[in-house]
Amino acid sequence: MSSRVEGKIALVTGAASGMGAAAAQMLAAEGATVILVDLNEEMGSQNAKRIGESASFLKLDVSDANQWQDVASEVEKRHGRLDILVNSAGIVLIADIEHTTPDQFNRVLAINAGGTFLACRAMMPLLKRSNHASIINIASTASHQGFGLGFAYGASKGAVRTMTKSIAAFCQDNGLPIRCNSIHPNEIETPMMEEVMMRTGKPEPVADGVLPLGKLGAPKDVAYAVVYLASEEARFITGTELLVDNGSVMRPFGTSIVDPT
Repeated sequence: MSSRVEGKIALVTGAASGMGAAAAQMLAAEGATVILVDLNEEMGSQNAKRIGESASFLKLDVSDANQWQDVASEVEKRHGRLDILVNSAGIVLIADIEHTTPDQFNRVLAINAGGTFLACRAMMPLLKRSNHASIINIASTASHQGFGLGFAYGASKGAVRTMTKSIAAFCQDNGLPIRCNSIHPNEIETPMMEEVMMRTGKPEPVADGVLPLGKLGAPKDVAYAVVYLASEEARFITGTELLVDNGSVMRPFGTSIVDPT
């Protein structure tokens, strides 16, 4: 690895599994000190131990504002600042609008959108102390496309998409050393994707190299994007959306039409 985020302090939510775990591992491999946070204490702690001395774990319900203040206080005590904030925590509900209850809808919004809001709000004072801070919100291509069985999920990720732009504008308007961007994955092989595939069918497994249509991506594919946006290589990028979707958004019908000639 090339130490692209050497000396930076990073906090990653949803770091017990999937894309959050992969992002935490890769940021640490690239030189960052990483704080993993998740509600799953057992898996989160194990991941921190696997990463080594540069990682630690804090238990957190991302939808709880009071817990976010406790985490902010702990980060301040340990490090005095924050350079990288990765909001990866999220849940999915496989239900259409007719079968989504108000309580279910509110829970998905509270974790996916509310958790991102609370994280950015609580960490803003620490991010301001960085010379070059980066907020990276993990959204989804569900914020670009309709998905009948992902009604609440799509609504939550649409909120993350627009919040990202508003935060980026706020930081720029106020001369803050903070960039804010969103990553929009699709069909990444994670525990959350397993829930979707139980209803919709499983695409082809992960493979190396350029992936043809219908293949699943790996959590590392998102982690590479996180490292780039976290690094100073992306200093001129803010308020933008990075699609990590194997081209799915560019194909509105989800298939490739081949010219027979």
